[in-house]
Amino acid sequence: MSTTEITKKPSVLFVCVHNAGRSQMAAAYLTSLSKGAIEVRSAGSQPAASVNPAAVEAMAEEGIDMSTEIPKILTTDAVKESDVVITMGCGDTCPFFPGKRYEDWELEDPAGQGVEAVRPIRDDIKSRIQALIADLIPAN
Repeated sequence: MSTTEITKKPSVLFVCVHNAGRSQMAAAYLTSLSKGAIEVRSAGSQPAASVNPAAVEAMAEEGIDMSTEIPKILTTDAVKESDVVITMGCGDTCPFFPGKRYEDWELEDPAGQGVEAVRPIRDDIKSRIQALIADLIPAN
């Protein structure tokens, strides 16, 4: 690659209804595991008032602090600015733009569940994130 080429980081948007559990865990994992090589966003179609405490606790067990995260509203701009949009149970509320890569991850909703129930969801998300990183940033 020549020095005149500009390398743009891939960007990923995680969307779920409340932006309080699944999308927050996915964003936290991608931020941590990609070590800044991927731009990460998360949002919800109907954001909750706060992040799910069981999700925060489950991620803390992995050494990832989500305690200061705040659920955010899904915007059209967030979708436009992302290369990959991963939905998690938000149905048809996510705007669609041609040329974007869309994936729907079927994951159990951790809302109202304790940390014991959230751990398997967290672990499923982690394995999906590891595969996503391998796909977006191929090893040299």
